[in-house]
Amino acid sequence: MKKVIRSSEIGTYLYCKRAWWYAHNGERSGNQAAMQAGTALHKRHGQQVLLAGLLRGLAILFLLAAVVLGVAYCTLQVI
Repeated sequence: MKKVIRSSEIGTYLYCKRAWWYAHNGERSGNQAAMQAGTALHKRHGQQVLLAGLLRGLAILFLLAAVVLGVAYCTLQVI
């Protein structure tokens, strides 16, 4: 079976070949707390990006509704 190479693994290799070698051979990093904090930070950021996208979609929906209601109101004023 072929091993999947992830972009983070390539990044680790390019940044520090020794760190990649240690990880590749099952050695644990000594800065587990910092790595866990970074993982939590990335998770929070991903949630914020998702929320921002949802809010943007909702804002566009409200804008379209306002335009439709404005056109309807103006049309009724003319008739």
